[in-house]
Amino acid sequence: MTNVKIKQAAGLQNRKKREKEGLFVAEGIRLAEMAVESSWNMVYALYMSDMEKQPRGRALLERLEHDGCPLYEVPEPVYRKASGTDTPQGILLVMEQQRYSLSELPVREAPLYVILDGVQDPGNAGTIIRTADAAGADAVILLCGTVDVFGEKAVRSSMGSLFHIPVCMDVAAEDLLAFSAQRNVELLSAALDQNARPYWERDFRPGCAIVFGNEGSGVSDSLLARTDHLYIPMYGRAESLNVGASASILLYEAIRQRRYSSQQQ
Repeated sequence: MTNVKIKQAAGLQNRKKREKEGLFVAEGIRLAEMAVESSWNMVYALYMSDMEKQPRGRALLERLEHDGCPLYEVPEPVYRKASGTDTPQGILLVMEQQRYSLSELPVREAPLYVILDGVQDPGNAGTIIRTADAAGADAVILLCGTVDVFGEKAVRSSMGSLFHIPVCMDVAAEDLLAFSAQRNVELLSAALDQNARPYWERDFRPGCAIVFGNEGSGVSDSLLARTDHLYIPMYGRAESLNVGASASILLYEAIRQRRYSSQQQ
């Protein structure tokens, strides 16, 4: 049975396998601790014996056992076969994916959504999910053609925020447009063109969804034609900002306006 689990966990490094089985891997003690505190279903855990020798690891294993998660102790060479990292993290969880649809997102007054349009780097996607969670955004919406956020690097880069904020995946642009109209949410794009204005001139307090595009080509033309354009001025010699950095700047401007602008008036 353990060999079957090892083979399955190793196979989940492949996107098609993850999508077919509806599973993914969360590796490392911190991610495992955050997974335990979430409502996500844990299928089983693989761990190395060293995990039981440290108080934190022992407490985690006891919590997993208490929650009914099957535990399988394996030697390091076997663990490495299942692991997606070069350095063994000592424990990995095989978990069920939680996917949200647009219709499942709660109806809220003046929501703040983050849209990823063709973002390809898993580290960028995970970082943006983490930032959206930190900023208190209501959801992250991934359009078709965006990287799979259940991949190992994206999960790790999200630092557990994947378990905290609703993430909608494989959303068609047409469905996003219909959703934004239904929820009275204005679409904004991070873009650099003659129609864009500095981001601080924008009022982020009404309901809005900020679109961040592909690392190389930016937001798709079809969405650019339907959104208000914002840009982040650059005064040095850099040609562009990383999409994760751009998301941080715009989201925290939105939070500044929503939480503190009234106090300054």
